[in-house]
Amino acid sequence: MNKFSDIINNKPNLYFGKGVKEVEIESAERDLNLCFNKEYKMYLLHYGLISYDNHELTGLCNSQRLNVVYVTKEEKNYNPHVPTDMYVIEQTNIDGIVIWQSSDGEVYQTYPNSNPEKIANSLSEYIQSI
Repeated sequence: MNKFSDIINNKPNLYFGKGVKEVEIESAERDLNLCFNKEYKMYLLHYGLISYDNHELTGLCNSQRLNVVYVTKEEKNYNPHVPTDMYVIEQTNIDGIVIWQSSDGEVYQTYPNSNPEKIANSLSEYIQSI
């Protein structure tokens, strides 16, 4: 977690929520019928959600706009090409681009009604690149 935390903590204009409990993560996984990647679980446990510069990553919170469960269900309704083991980590709000993570940790992007295209090997790699 140390390197991962360093990547996040070095982002300019960083804001983050409170970390969540494992029971909340397990409930979200049941709601989505998938398993979050280990790295995303660590992110949720320590931060809950984050935002920095022009990026807002999903997490577990009261805001539907940033809640991974709500946003993932919404985006999967719009794009039938997204595999069942993926969840939204960011809605970019640019040209309908959505950033997803699969349960194996790889990160993908989609455009409206497109197949996912791999853009990073992990959440930390994605965060480091933006």
